[in-house]
Amino acid sequence: MAPSSLPQTPPSAVVIVLFLLFSTALLCESRLSLDYYSKTCPSFTKIMQDTITNKQITSPTTAAGALRLFFHDCLPNGCDGSILISSTAFNKAERDADINLSLPGDPFDLIVRAKTALELACPNTVSCSDILAVATRDLVTMLGGPYYNVYLGRKDSRVSSASSLEGKLPKPTMSMSQLINLFSSSGFTVQEMVALSGAHTIGFSHCKEFSSNISNDTHYNPRFAQALKQACSGYPNNPTLSVFNDIMTPNKFDNLYYQNLPKGLGLLESDHGLYGDPRTKPFVELYARDQNKFFQDFAKAMQKLSVYGIKTGRRGEIRHRIQLPMKETIFQEINLILKLF
Repeated sequence: MAPSSLPQTPPSAVVIVLFLLFSTALLCESRLSLDYYSKTCPSFTKIMQDTITNKQITSPTTAAGALRLFFHDCLPNGCDGSILISSTAFNKAERDADINLSLPGDPFDLIVRAKTALELACPNTVSCSDILAVATRDLVTMLGGPYYNVYLGRKDSRVSSASSLEGKLPKPTMSMSQLINLFSSSGFTVQEMVALSGAHTIGFSHCKEFSSNISNDTHYNPRFAQALKQACSGYPNNPTLSVFNDIMTPNKFDNLYYQNLPKGLGLLESDHGLYGDPRTKPFVELYARDQNKFFQDFAKAMQKLSVYGIKTGRRGEIRHRIQLPMKETIFQEINLILKLF
């Protein structure tokens, strides 16, 4: 048979094969797993555990701070480490948005320490967003809270903008309907919202977030209200003044936060709203009497939140440093585009 008579592969078939190969590669690259770093960074778990333990021992408020940092990273635009990016003269990043200015420094320091150690052991391998997700889970567990699986393989966002947070994070002055709608817009049910609110069992709130309500809100226990007034009396001159969210066991992850609410010992207006609203009150009462149920639902909600809006594959990057300035991110994105051509 002459060469010219050999059967030819249709061009469309070649395109389809290439597309399938490319799609398969993307799928493999974007798949999350519990052992994502088992081969590429075998020391990942040990480095994380050592760094987290040392930081929490030296700075006991790190756990609550990390939980809040994780929440502020994930709920607005997904768990992509965008809250860790620094602002520049040309861009105001998420971490400098007004609602994030009160985020404590300890969890940022923890993530930087972990990232530095991991870069030395496994360069350009572990994402900042994975570090934050694992650190949050481990710190909750260290304080007595539930363990839950954290699937790994997230990529870090290349952009971070303070303006993108508008209306996407809860504020203590929001009504219960506003809070329910905010969580619902991100795919979370009322029960999941109440379970996640149990994070207030640890940590503290600044006086400026609730002091104006103490005299006007009749939900406060009178003696508690008086104590809060005294504790926050100097906050106009010292904006760092704060009070524990759970005055009974502030450094233990348990269900006393829910038990405090019927007694008028909630700190924020939104805390009182959880017990006062018929849509949320049944879940508050459930978790107040059954800590195991609270732990179970909190773990499920946190696992769901930890994969919300994540970036995988080529939609993100492995950031070399935690607080990468936006101008470097833009240059990297330009280089990525150029490589495609």
